[in-house]
Amino acid sequence: MRGSRVLVYCTLWAYAAFAIGPLLLMASNSLRTTQDMAKDPLGGPWPPQFTSYHKAWVTASFDTYFVNSMLVTVLSVLLSTAVSLLAAYAFARSRSKVLRSIEAVFMSGLMLPVYLAILPIFFLLDSLGMISTLTGLTLVYAALGIPFSTFVLAAFFRSTPIELEEAARIDGANIFQIFTRVMLPLVKPAVATVIVFRFVPVWNDFFYPLILIRDSSKRTIPVGITSFFGEFQTDYATLFAGLSIATVPLILLFLVATKQIVTGLTAGMSK
Repeated sequence: MRGSRVLVYCTLWAYAAFAIGPLLLMASNSLRTTQDMAKDPLGGPWPPQFTSYHKAWVTASFDTYFVNSMLVTVLSVLLSTAVSLLAAYAFARSRSKVLRSIEAVFMSGLMLPVYLAILPIFFLLDSLGMISTLTGLTLVYAALGIPFSTFVLAAFFRSTPIELEEAARIDGANIFQIFTRVMLPLVKPAVATVIVFRFVPVWNDFFYPLILIRDSSKRTIPVGITSFFGEFQTDYATLFAGLSIATVPLILLFLVATKQIVTGLTAGMSK
C-alpha cells in the first residue's frame, strides 16, 4: 500500500516537473539576450536582463495588446456567463416545450465546429459596421461561449434541491430573490469553473482576432506576438518576454480559482 502511494506521488511530481519545466525555461530565457541563447540555449539568466520586457511592453506595443486582450476576454466571459446563468436556470426549472426547444438550439452549438461560423460572423459584423472593433470581437466570443456555459450551469441547477426554492417562496421571496440569494450561492463552484474554462481559450485565441481585426491598434496578444517574428531574424528574448507577460494572468487566475474549480469539477463528477 505504501509502495503504491510512493509510486503515485513520484508520478505526480514527475508530471508537475514536466508541466512546469517549459514555463521556467520561458521565464529564464526572457531574462537573457538573444545572443546568449544562441551561445548556450539551456543556460541560466545570470545576470538577469530586463531590457526585453521593456522592449516588448513599450516598443512592440505589448501594453496595447495586453489591454485589448484583457478587455475582450473579461467582458466576453462575464457577458456569456450572465446570459448562460439566466438561460440555464430557466431550462433547469421549466417544463415548457418551447423552452425545451430553445434549449436544444442552445445545445446544438456544442456540436458545431466554431471555425465553420467564421463566414456568417464576418458578414454579420461587416453589415453592422463592427469589423475591426473590440465590441464586435467581444460579442462573438460571448456568443460562442454560451452553449458550453449553459450546458454546465443547467446541469448544476438541476442537481440542486427544488425544496430550497419552495421554502424560500413560503417565506415570501420572489423569483429574483430566489435566484440571487438561494440559487447563485449554490452554483458558485460551477460559475468559477465556467469562467476559467472560457477565459483560457478566449485569452489564447488567435483565429478570430486574425480574421476580424484589421487595425493594428486593436490587436490582441496572440496576434500581436506575431510581430516578433521576422522574415530573416527573430528576437527570441523579446518573444519570450511577451509570452511570459501573456502567461501571468492565466497563472493568477488558476491560483485564485483553483479551490472553486476543484469543487465544481468534483461536484459534477459526483452527480
